[in-house]
Amino acid sequence: MYDGYSIVIDAGMMSNDNADQSLPNFDRLNVLIVEDEAIISFLIEDMLRELGCSTVRNVAGIDEALTALDEERPDVAVLDVNLDGVEVYPVAERLRERGVPFVFTTGYGADGLAPAWAHMPVVQKPFRSEMLARALEAVLAKP
Repeated sequence: MYDGYSIVIDAGMMSNDNADQSLPNFDRLNVLIVEDEAIISFLIEDMLRELGCSTVRNVAGIDEALTALDEERPDVAVLDVNLDGVEVYPVAERLRERGVPFVFTTGYGADGLAPAWAHMPVVQKPFRSEMLARALEAVLAKP
């Protein structure tokens, strides 16, 4: 469970022995993915759909993400920290203001987050679906 302290999930924490065992079902969740690399965005979308998410929206930049948030409130979001050299924090701020839980993804783990965001959950790339599922489960369980 996410208790406000930093959660870092990386591949070293997950063994092949527990892959796909008792993964949570995110049936009917509406998810926003903010990721500038199309192949990674589609991979995350596939993972989320396998976990039961019904609606997944992919956007690649800050302006597009902010527009998407104005159009529809997601249940949860997955944010790549670095969008072609631009940090995703304006989107994270908007999500926080609206009470939408989210997780960061980055190849740098917790070290890839600005100090002001270091307490937030981060999934280190590359990751598997169970790693993403655990991070989402943690932020969705937060009261």
